[in-house]
Amino acid sequence: MFRQLITCTAVAAAMGLSFSAAAQGAAADYPNKPVRMIVPFPPGGGTDILARVVSNKLTEVSKWTVVPDNRAGAGGTIGITEAAKAAPTGYDMVMGQKDNVVLGPYLYKNLPWNPVKDLVPVAHVAYTPIVIATSVNSPYKTLADIVAAAKQHPGKVTYGSPGNGTSIHLSGVLLEKAAGIQLVHVPYKGSNPALMDALAGNVDLLVSSVPSAIGQIKAGKLRAIAVTSAKRSSSLPDTPTLAEAGLKGFDVSTWYGLFMPKGTPTAIVTKVNAEVNKLLAMPEVRDAIQTQGAEPQSMSVADFDKMFQADFKQSKQIVESSGAKIE
Repeated sequence: MFRQLITCTAVAAAMGLSFSAAAQGAAADYPNKPVRMIVPFPPGGGTDILARVVSNKLTEVSKWTVVPDNRAGAGGTIGITEAAKAAPTGYDMVMGQKDNVVLGPYLYKNLPWNPVKDLVPVAHVAYTPIVIATSVNSPYKTLADIVAAAKQHPGKVTYGSPGNGTSIHLSGVLLEKAAGIQLVHVPYKGSNPALMDALAGNVDLLVSSVPSAIGQIKAGKLRAIAVTSAKRSSSLPDTPTLAEAGLKGFDVSTWYGLFMPKGTPTAIVTKVNAEVNKLLAMPEVRDAIQTQGAEPQSMSVADFDKMFQADFKQSKQIVESSGAKIE
């Protein structure tokens, strides 16, 4: 009996070593065929542009064949669904972002995936600061002006966003809480109509991603009041952060990163992370990302996972308190 136990233990150990060796071997040979990069939005948008910068450079520099595959719909959750259901072989990845990976599960009913259980973070690519802006004809020139007006006239100062439940909308909710004020949220179907109404003065403020608003800011038609990230935007170096403007510790941004199905071999995840991080250190890649108003930022797998887990946990209460829901 004892001898049988020893034999079984030895066999199990050998099998474990063989599986480990097989996984390492698969990573050493990876990729030996095209890799699909799912892009959960239509061609031409911010997520699509970032995905193509990474996929093109992986093909050009790393000599991998990475093929973008646009699977748009339902705020990006259709593409995430396809990635979550793919076989965990390393040959399917998705360019996710905070809105669809972290916020989506709290906004859409009955999604067939849970980001923590069904996806593994692979490589952080970039983050996009959010900007608080207003028409150049607006009386608001600083955060202090907005706070003073909102406290004097609660529920009168309006801000437009690209829609309910986006990270941009929720940054407005967090701004209200941090400043102790009450604003009126006006949701639009996308960034452009919100931008147009802000230019026309139909809403007092615009809360927007930097890429969506930077053209009108550079043209002198919008006044940038502050950005929501911890650091100033390299695209708007003269615009203070909300923390610098008086809201200490305020730090909200939209991040973008690659995910693979849960169960993808760790060795493959680590290899993809290392290759993407090499690309993010290249000046031409950093310039291409910053041209879009985003900030390149590399992370280890562990650091990306830690940030992702914390964001997912914290977002539940923020979404619930905002009252945002998408049927």
